[in-house]
Amino acid sequence: MQSSLPIKSLLFFDAVMKHHSFTQAAQELHVTQGAVGQQIRKLEQWLGVPLFIRGVRQLHPTAEASAYWAGIKPALARIQQASDQLRLSHANEVWLSMPPTLAAKWFAPRMEGFLAKCPGTSLHLSADTALIDFERDRVDLAIRYFDGQDPSLDVALLSSDEARLYCSPEYARKLHLKTPDDLRRATLLHTTLQPHWVSWLRQFSTLSDTQIAAIPGQHFDQSILAIETAQHGQGVVLSSAILTEAEVREGTLCEPFDAHLDVGKGYYVVNAKGADLRPSAAMLKQWLLSIVSADRSPKD
Repeated sequence: MQSSLPIKSLLFFDAVMKHHSFTQAAQELHVTQGAVGQQIRKLEQWLGVPLFIRGVRQLHPTAEASAYWAGIKPALARIQQASDQLRLSHANEVWLSMPPTLAAKWFAPRMEGFLAKCPGTSLHLSADTALIDFERDRVDLAIRYFDGQDPSLDVALLSSDEARLYCSPEYARKLHLKTPDDLRRATLLHTTLQPHWVSWLRQFSTLSDTQIAAIPGQHFDQSILAIETAQHGQGVVLSSAILTEAEVREGTLCEPFDAHLDVGKGYYVVNAKGADLRPSAAMLKQWLLSIVSADRSPKD
C-alpha cells in the first residue's frame, strides 16, 4: 500500500520554489538547511521523480517540479487563507494596506482617532504600491487607487479624485503664474500616480503639443517626493486634494489656478467579494468611510 502524501513536505517544497534556495527556504521556515533537504528528498521519493537539479551554489527546478508547483500553489494558498481566517476570526486585530503617500499624508494624522474609538485593537498597516491579493496576502482591507471596477472585490468609495495643480506660493510669484499658459516657464513634476500633465495642459492652456513637450520636468515614482519638491519651490505638481490638505492648510502649497482635471479614478476601501469581515475590520471600514464623510461636512 502506498504511503500517505507527506503534507509537511509540500510546505518545504513551496518555500524552496519561491526562493530557488534551500538556505532562504530554511530561513523562512525557521529550520536548518538539512531539514529542508530531508523534506524535499522525502517528497521526491513519494512522487518518484526528481524535483531539483542541484549544482554548485545553484538550484534549478525540473520541468516536473514547475508544473507540480503550479498545480498545488492555489490549494496551498486556500489552506493558508482558511487557516488564518479561523485562527484570527476572534482576534482583536486588523490588517490594512494602502499606498505609501496616502498612508503618510492622510491616514497617519487620523490613525489615533481610530485607536481611540476602538481601544485594544492591534492595527497592522502596510504601505505598499503593489496590488493586494486577498487570497494570498494577510490583509483584511485595502485602500486602492483605481476606477472602482473589479468584480472580485467589495468596493466602497472613499474619495473621488481630480488632478489639481499645486506649487509653493513663492514659486507662483517668482514665475508670475497668472494663467496655465505661464507654465511654459515652469518645471513640471511628474508622478506615476498622476501622469496627466499633457491632458491637463491640453484642456486648460492654449499651448501647442510642441510647446508642452518642451517644458522641462522631473519624474518621481512616489508622490510624496514630488509634493515635497513642490513645497521647496522646485516646480509644479499634479496631485490629489486628499494628499495635499496639510500643505494647503499650512500655506506651503497653493493652487494658482482653479482648474481640476477629472481622472476617472479615486480611493476606494476594498475587501474580498463576499468576505465575512472580522469585527475589528468591519469597524475600521465603517470608521474610514465615516471620517471622510465628516471631512466633507460644512464646518461651523
